[in-house]
Amino acid sequence: MRWVPCVVLGSLAAALLAGCSISGEDELRQWMSDQRNQVHPRVIPLVEPKKFIPQAYTQEGSVDPFSLQKLTQALKRDATQSVANTALIAPELARRKEALEAYPVDSMVMVGSLRKAGQPVALLKIDNLLYQVRVGNYLGLNYGRVMKIDESELTLREIVQDSTGDWIERPASLVLQEGAK
Repeated sequence: MRWVPCVVLGSLAAALLAGCSISGEDELRQWMSDQRNQVHPRVIPLVEPKKFIPQAYTQEGSVDPFSLQKLTQALKRDATQSVANTALIAPELARRKEALEAYPVDSMVMVGSLRKAGQPVALLKIDNLLYQVRVGNYLGLNYGRVMKIDESELTLREIVQDSTGDWIERPASLVLQEGAK
């Protein structure tokens, strides 16, 4: 006897839903029809492609890429670049490395400066250790040499390779970090 009211209620709910879906579907179809009628697509015609005119290949006036003259010029140019690069980096490779050249410059923090025997000295903090650096000392991974120390900045010259593989000098600096941890 209990299942009869449940069946009646279930069938009544199904009938109500079916009635709603039919009228909702009609409204939806009407709306879609209205939207289709209101929208008018605008198609821009494509530009006519240009006609390809093939050109005949002629070797007149062109240089043979495998000629002996061109090859010797390229080898001479590479040799002069190699000598110029070696002249800049050779002294750096011949000297003994200093302790601070094992750390990248961006891991160093300048925490102070002082004068010892009339010479400026920068105080650098690296891995919670304090180091004294003077003009002429080397630091960083790029052959950085300290060129100038003043109260708030340490200036150095680094030797790095550019995008073509040539060794060039570039300036770098460490600025005093006030309140550095």
